[in-house]
Amino acid sequence: MSRKFLGRHPKRQAGSGKAERFIQPSILMSLKRKPSYGYEIIQNIQEFGFVEGPAPPGMIYRHMRDLEAAGLVTSEWKTEGAGPAKRVYHLTSEGEEALSLWAEYMQQQAQKLMIFFKAYRKIAKAPGRRRKGHQEPVGA
Repeated sequence: MSRKFLGRHPKRQAGSGKAERFIQPSILMSLKRKPSYGYEIIQNIQEFGFVEGPAPPGMIYRHMRDLEAAGLVTSEWKTEGAGPAKRVYHLTSEGEEALSLWAEYMQQQAQKLMIFFKAYRKIAKAPGRRRKGHQEPVGA
């Protein structure tokens, strides 16, 4: 998958940066549904389950600027109606391509996780293996 579509991913410890790992594809998915403004995007991406609790607005707007700079989204100010002007974001054709690549990548990762999980379940059920209580993996 192209680095352009994945954003910046410096080498990091296993499990670090979990909150931001899938923010960009979540934003793209939200915009695939319909053009939206920032607050609405923040609300929409929570349903994908990659961010626990409310997404930090600063982090989301940083990603929005990165996506716009990469040509994956565009934005315009909407001043109609009551209240302050809102910046409305739209998915570009390049953004749709990026979302498609993200979806393919995520599907491949899901398949790999299922292979791992099936192997784990097989080993965990083997005689002589003791199961301890649920613990968070090291580095997660």
